[in-house]
Amino acid sequence: MQAYVTEFHAILRHATPALLALTEAESARQPAPGKWSPREVIGHLIDSASNNHQRFVRAPSQNDLVLVGYDQDQWVSLQHYQDEPWHELVTLWRAFNLHLAHVMTAVPASDRQRRHGRHNLHEIGWKPIPADQPATLDDLMGDYVAHLKHHLRQILGNTWDVPSQMPSIGEAARS
Repeated sequence: MQAYVTEFHAILRHATPALLALTEAESARQPAPGKWSPREVIGHLIDSASNNHQRFVRAPSQNDLVLVGYDQDQWVSLQHYQDEPWHELVTLWRAFNLHLAHVMTAVPASDRQRRHGRHNLHEIGWKPIPADQPATLDDLMGDYVAHLKHHLRQILGNTWDVPSQMPSIGEAARS
């Protein structure tokens, strides 16, 4: 199993109870004007899961990694995540991501590791890969996990992390 999937499972296992420990009021609090509340961050992560699910499923049948992007702020705004119950958002986030972890393992290594000279991960990636460097679906999948971890730290604090025996994102991306 890819190291980023192992880390992904650990993140879901450890973040879910930490998220559910937040109260409704804490989950609705915006840290600063114009900044997303924890509800909106989890909503954004649900949107990210939805978009990446399609990318992960479609990419193996494409000859490139030119994948559709989306307007993150607009999606969060239109869906009014601020008005949804916290427990329901966390439950959906967890279930969707468990399925994504399954999808990641279901894609054959030959498809995940195929190098693509043509891609747009410099536009849609959280940590962009320059357009002039080849990219793989593994790169995108590892980037998804790093992106998720980044946003969980926004909600749970910079000191939150998965257990220390887990590989770092850098190690996960190289495996």
